[in-house]
Amino acid sequence: MTDSGSKLKIWKFLKIILSSLLITVLLLFTVASIRTLSLDVNVGLQLAHWEKTNNISLVIDHHQREELLANFKEAIRIPTVSFSETEINTTALLEFDRFLRKAFPTVFSSSLVHHELVGNYSHLFRVQGSQPDLVPYLLLAHIDVVPATESDGWEAPPFSAKEMDGFIYGRGTIDDKGSVMGILQALEYLLIKGYAPRRGFYIGLGHDEEVSGLNGAKNIVRILKQNGVQLAFVLDEGLAVIDGIISGLDGPAALIGVSEKGSATVKLTVSMLPGHASMPPRETSIGILAAAVKRLEENPMPRLFGLGPERYTFEHLAHKFKLPMKFVMSNLWLFSPLLGRLLERQENTNAFVRTTTAVTMFNAGVKVNVIPSLAEAHVNLRIHSAQSLQEVLDLIHATVADQRVKIELVEGFDPLPVSSADEKSFGYQIIKKTVLDIFPTVTVAPGICVGNTDSRHFKDLTSNIYRFAPAWFKPGDPQRFHGINERISKKNYEEFVVFFFNLIQNCDIQKLPEPHSSVHEL
Repeated sequence: MTDSGSKLKIWKFLKIILSSLLITVLLLFTVASIRTLSLDVNVGLQLAHWEKTNNISLVIDHHQREELLANFKEAIRIPTVSFSETEINTTALLEFDRFLRKAFPTVFSSSLVHHELVGNYSHLFRVQGSQPDLVPYLLLAHIDVVPATESDGWEAPPFSAKEMDGFIYGRGTIDDKGSVMGILQALEYLLIKGYAPRRGFYIGLGHDEEVSGLNGAKNIVRILKQNGVQLAFVLDEGLAVIDGIISGLDGPAALIGVSEKGSATVKLTVSMLPGHASMPPRETSIGILAAAVKRLEENPMPRLFGLGPERYTFEHLAHKFKLPMKFVMSNLWLFSPLLGRLLERQENTNAFVRTTTAVTMFNAGVKVNVIPSLAEAHVNLRIHSAQSLQEVLDLIHATVADQRVKIELVEGFDPLPVSSADEKSFGYQIIKKTVLDIFPTVTVAPGICVGNTDSRHFKDLTSNIYRFAPAWFKPGDPQRFHGINERISKKNYEEFVVFFFNLIQNCDIQKLPEPHSSVHEL
């Protein structure tokens, strides 16, 4: 065979390879383009025929508005602080009990409502439905708040409920007395108007959510289990309506949490013989531990974007972005690795991508001239939905890779199961419909909670747990959550009341309508 013949064959082979690659790229681009132009997972049941119900409308007059705002402010002024699992303000919790009975007399006196105290300070309400064959649901919120002091930099005393520029300032306005008061105020109005639900439901108000809910929510779960209760769904706090928070997103979006990241606290300990600083060993306990911590920070957990519910968030929001991001987000089946690399560059979006690692405490040393025998560090991890607690612990051991460093799990749990958000998901679709009833211009999408709520204790009672409150967050507002200058607008609190007023009535349908979907499965 001549050289020219060999070169010709090689060239023909290369042409075939290049042509195949070009055809593949063109085919992928065509499929991706079609999906980009046609994908709108938000159409869902909006075009379907919903079962008709005789919903009562809520028109709040001036007197009612003044009264509901006065009640809300009084709730904020009661400092129901949880400092730790063993230190809570029980005096304030008892005062809050008396306040609820005064603020919502119809709720506490109605023959349709059964109320009981749980764990001395939490509340469980059962609202009787006229059709017992309809599976009940649970509205969940919590009474307690995290500590706050004016010296931290608040513009108003944190338990003053001071009104400024149309906002009510105070600890608990967002987390979570807006939901506590909104739910009960909505039920009060419904009962006054003679409403009797077809579908029974429960209201659970925990008193220690901020310190894990072990005496409040867990005891509510115990009582429901004893009574053989199974729930259609649970709605708790979690995500919100965000406006201007996500760069490039056109318009506001309501994110409904369908899961929570897992959590773990890990303690790293190094023990050595103490010594004098004038004769130091080659490595000290502090040095060894610092090196281990540095390895954890320099080697983050693996990138897992697209393997959890965050994928659905971006697919639902894709049509609200401009090109090229619309093209990328509409085709995460192709671009998940690329988008993951982009998101991990920012602190606030890196949490979508992986299990996060944060060294939160470092303790060592007793005297400036003594080499300490003991050095300890605590690491807090928020576990991605695609990982387990054990997998994370194994990675920590592999990354630290030093037998002198003792690694101990202080506490932790796996990520919560992912609740359904498709067109057959009763709870999700009812919440979505209620959101759009009040905020017709928003885009609704499933989301992931990076923090944890009381709802995690209810996973044995239902597989459908959702985390959303109709709080409206603009740039800077997420930092107020557990931070300084927590606040809510008077208008937004009124929207809380209307939201729950409508939600309770929307739940009275027998079943969801048949879906009308434009989702493409690729």
